[in-house]
Amino acid sequence: MGGVANGRVAAFLTAAAFLLATLFHRLPAWGYLPAVAAGLVYAALALWHGRLLQSEARARAEAAYHRRGEERLTGAWHAHPVTGPTLEQVADHPYAADLDVFGHGSLFQLLDEAATAHGEARLAAWLSEPASSDEVRRRQGQVLELASRTGFRRDLAVEGRLGGNARVSPRAFIAWAESPPSMDRVRWMRPLAPLVPVVWALIVAAAWADLVPGEVPWLFLLVPAALLLVARPGIVESFDGLELGQRGADRLSRALLRLEQEPFDSPELRALAGDPASETAPSAAMRRLARLSSLAEQRRNQLHVVVNVLTLWDLHVFFRLDDWRRRYGRQVAGWLDRLADVEALACLGGYLHDRPDLAMPEVLESGPRFVAERLAHPLLDAAVSNDVHLEAAGQMLLVTGSNMSGKSTLLRAVGLNAVLALAGGPVSARRLTLSRLHTWTSMRVQDSLEEGVSFFYAEVRRLKRVLEGAAAHPRASLVLVDEMLLGTNTRERRLASGEVLRLLLATGCIGAVTTHDLSLAELTRAPGSTLVPVHFQDVLEDGQMRFDYTLRPGVVQSTNALRVLAQAGIPVRDDAM
Repeated sequence: MGGVANGRVAAFLTAAAFLLATLFHRLPAWGYLPAVAAGLVYAALALWHGRLLQSEARARAEAAYHRRGEERLTGAWHAHPVTGPTLEQVADHPYAADLDVFGHGSLFQLLDEAATAHGEARLAAWLSEPASSDEVRRRQGQVLELASRTGFRRDLAVEGRLGGNARVSPRAFIAWAESPPSMDRVRWMRPLAPLVPVVWALIVAAAWADLVPGEVPWLFLLVPAALLLVARPGIVESFDGLELGQRGADRLSRALLRLEQEPFDSPELRALAGDPASETAPSAAMRRLARLSSLAEQRRNQLHVVVNVLTLWDLHVFFRLDDWRRRYGRQVAGWLDRLADVEALACLGGYLHDRPDLAMPEVLESGPRFVAERLAHPLLDAAVSNDVHLEAAGQMLLVTGSNMSGKSTLLRAVGLNAVLALAGGPVSARRLTLSRLHTWTSMRVQDSLEEGVSFFYAEVRRLKRVLEGAAAHPRASLVLVDEMLLGTNTRERRLASGEVLRLLLATGCIGAVTTHDLSLAELTRAPGSTLVPVHFQDVLEDGQMRFDYTLRPGVVQSTNALRVLAQAGIPVRDDAM
C-alpha cells in the first residue's frame, strides 16, 4: 500500500512539473499531453489507494467485532467502552441506576453493538420503558430471526465502525439534509455553470488557431473565478454541514443497502428493510448522495483549484446536492429511524445467539404476574438460579438473609429480566411468564450534604416516588426495595415499614423487599397478609462462611454480622459470636 501512495505523489509531481513547464514556455504546447496523462495516472492511483484503505479498514472492523463477541462470552466485556446514557442522566429514572441498566458493567454495555447513535438511543429507550404486550411479541419474532442471521448482524455493526470505533451520529447529517438549499441565493448561476467552461474551451481553440491573442484565455478565467467568489458563501455553508455528517452518510448508505438486501422472513423486518428495487429506496438515494459527497470532497484535492476554475466544478456539484436535499431531505430521519429499530433488535438478537441457554418470555395481557423458573442475574457469570413466583395482585416477597447471601442480587435478577423481557429480548431463565409491568426500585439510596438531605430522608423521598409510581399504574407495577428504611431505629422501622407496605400492596403491585430486620417478618403473619417470607442462608465450614445463594421459604434463622467482622480481621470476642 505504501508503494501506491508513493506512486500518487510521483504522478502528482510529474503532472505539476509538465503543466508549469508548459505554462511558462519551457516546453512547447505538447507538454500539456504528459501533464494530462500524469494527472490521469494520479486519479487512477488515488482510486486504487482508496479501495485498498477501505478493504483494510473493513478487515480491522470485522476483527474487532469478533473480538468483542468473544469478550462477551469470556466475561471480558466490562472493558468495552461505556456508552449510552450516563448515570447522572438516569439518576431520576425509576429503576435504571439501581438495576445497572446503564453505566460500567451494565446491561446496556453488555448488549450494545449498535453502529449509529440512533441505534444506541433506540436500544436505551427500549430498556428504559416497557413496551406493550403486542409490541413485545412483535419484537420477539424479529429478535429470534436476527439471532440466526449472524452475517447480517456482523455487517450491520461493522459498517458503522469503519474508520474507527466512534459511533456514527446522524444528527449533523439530518440537520444538513433538512436545512434549506444553500445555493438558492445564486441560482441564477445555474445555466452559466455548463456554459462558461464551454466558452473558455472555444476561446482556447481560437487562441490556438491564432484567431485571438494568447492572453485572452487567461483573462477570461477571471469570469469563472468571479462566479466562484460570489457563490463561495453558499458552497462553504453546504460543504461544512455535509462534512459533519458525510463520513457517517457513507457508512449509513452501506448499512441501509445491507438492510434492504437481506431476505427477511418476518413481515415486520421486511417492512423495516423496504424495497431495494424501488427508485425511492433509501440506499439508492444514499448512493447518489455518496457519489455527490465524493465529488464535493474533491475540494481537498491538490488540483482542485485549477479544475474548479476551468470547469466550475463546485457549482455543478453543490447545485446537485441542493437538488438531492429538495427531493430526499425530509425523508432522511425516517430512514434512520427504521435502521435504528433494526440495530436495537440486532443487539438483542446477538445476545440470544451468544447465549443459547436464554429463553423468550411469555407476556400476558392480564396481570400483575411474574413467574420464573431458574431465574438468574444476566450480568453475572455462573449465576445461581432461583424460582420466583409472584402470581397475584399485592403479592410481595419479604426476603431475609445474612450479609452477602444474595438478597440484592435476587432483586436485580428480577428487575433486569423484567426489563429485558419487556424490551422484547431474551431472559436468563428456563421459563418466565409475566405481564406488562412498570418497575420501581429503591436500592442505592445516598444522602446529600450539598442538598442537606440525610440518608433516612433520602430513603423516604425514594419510597415516596415508588409509592406514587405504583399508584399511577395500579395492578401493573413491579416494586423492588432493598433494606427498607434502614436509616432509622428498629421500632420505628417496623411501624413505618408496615405502613409503607400496606400502601404499596393497596396498589395491587407485586415485587420483593429485602431486610436484615427480622422483626419485619412478623408482618407476614398478620391476618390476610400477602407478604411471602423467603430467605437466603449461609453455613460455617472450617471457620469460613459459605453461601449457596439458594432461595428458601420462610424467615432466616441465623445471622452473620459478627462473623463478617471477624473474617475481615476485626477482633471480635468468641463468646459474642
